[in-house]
Amino acid sequence: MFHIDPSTGAITVKSNIDFEQRSAFEIRAQANDKGQPPMAAHCKVLVEVLDLNDNAPEITVTSLLKTVKEDVKIGTAIALVSVSDTDGGKNGIVTSAVKNKVPFKLELNYKNYYSLVVDGPLDRENISVYNVTITATDEGTPPLSSSSIITVDVADVNDNAPRFTEPVFNVYIKENSPVDVVMTTVSASDADTNENGLVTYSVLDSGAPISTLVNINSMTGDLTCLQSLNYEEMKTFQFRVQATDSGVPPLSSNTTVNVIVLDENDNSPVVLPPYSEHGSVNTENVPYTAEAGYFVAKIRAVDADSGYNALLSYHISEPKGNNLFRIGTSSGEIRTKRRMSDNDLKTHPLIISVSDHGEPSLSATVSIDVVVIERTGDIQTQFRHVPVKDGTFSDLNLYLLIAIFSVSVIFLLSLISLIAVKCHRTDNSFSGYNPPMITTHPDGTWSYSKSTQQYDVCFSSDTLKSDVVVFPTPFPPADADLISINSGDTFQRTQTLPNKEKASHNLTAA
Repeated sequence: MFHIDPSTGAITVKSNIDFEQRSAFEIRAQANDKGQPPMAAHCKVLVEVLDLNDNAPEITVTSLLKTVKEDVKIGTAIALVSVSDTDGGKNGIVTSAVKNKVPFKLELNYKNYYSLVVDGPLDRENISVYNVTITATDEGTPPLSSSSIITVDVADVNDNAPRFTEPVFNVYIKENSPVDVVMTTVSASDADTNENGLVTYSVLDSGAPISTLVNINSMTGDLTCLQSLNYEEMKTFQFRVQATDSGVPPLSSNTTVNVIVLDENDNSPVVLPPYSEHGSVNTENVPYTAEAGYFVAKIRAVDADSGYNALLSYHISEPKGNNLFRIGTSSGEIRTKRRMSDNDLKTHPLIISVSDHGEPSLSATVSIDVVVIERTGDIQTQFRHVPVKDGTFSDLNLYLLIAIFSVSVIFLLSLISLIAVKCHRTDNSFSGYNPPMITTHPDGTWSYSKSTQQYDVCFSSDTLKSDVVVFPTPFPPADADLISINSGDTFQRTQTLPNKEKASHNLTAA
């Protein structure tokens, strides 16, 4: 590794010197002269190798956990890291750290020995694999560094419940659809993996009638109808579906399914009484003198369907080309189109057709015989028996009888009370009745007294031409005024004074 010049004794480096392999050398040198005998001398040369920062730090990783569960606690160690630098002095002092922003960090154990620990929450659904880069840098000039990448796999835990694609599923199905037809498919996804993300479906409302109406495929979520639906019986129904994963413990979520039954035109119109009874003869009478627009009859019909399927129209189907009667398309009223003539028939059989607007259209017919009567007085009211469901007619009669009986009782009680009050007042009037007293005065005047009232009556000499003037006054006390009527049209007012003297005043009758 060294060379010495034989003549000058200069020692030079012959090959590469590495401080990390050998930091010092001891060289022994000998000098010889050329005398006879030659003489020699010896010396020892010590060579110290000065270190240069020519070595980068070295990183060694020992994994403790190959995978880390996403619910691992913070501070859990997942690997051991050791760092070394063969340089000496400051060149061998190394600083280590985690480079990227990840939920991991290095904790110093002893000198250049570290632990890689969890420093934050993990979420496999967001990041399933972390590449953790560890760097080590020495303090040499210039500084040298090195890095190492550690791959951390995050293991799944069942921390996510299944989620349906829709919060509410609205399903539309036509009535009379075939049994076991797939109405719709509910779908839910789970962010977890493997068994934690395996979803199965079930109907929560398992009681009647839902259990007899729908069924669900537990793996695919297909909803099938177990029976043919009838819009007129059930227009809509609702139930809940649950999605459950296979994790431990299992997680689940629910959704609501609204089933709306769509109407089909499967019901024909029904004509209402009095023209609907089977086998009855429907007859209407019209006077011969009826004017144009005379009301003959009104056909009423209903359709159990809904919407456009229940929109009815009325037409006279027979006789065709009829020019005497017309019917309102929407009202069903039959009226005359013109006055009667001697050429018209006396009986007009009409066939009325009632049709809905569904696809295909359904209809019903009713027959009416219109009879022309010469005189209005000859028209007799036709009584038709309207069939009533059992129990309805009797109940109605019962309620009617109760109402009539109640009104009658109230009327009789009121009448008896009124008579009693009248009798009571009459008794009171007779009990306090005093017979009138008539007094004849010597001058031909009469005095009429009743109870506490006094009437003085005077007649003129010509009794037939005299007027009777009556002045009702309260019965006078001892000092009260007395009114006398003398012959003729003159009144005399007599007043009794306190000293029992009388003063008279003549008044002219008005």
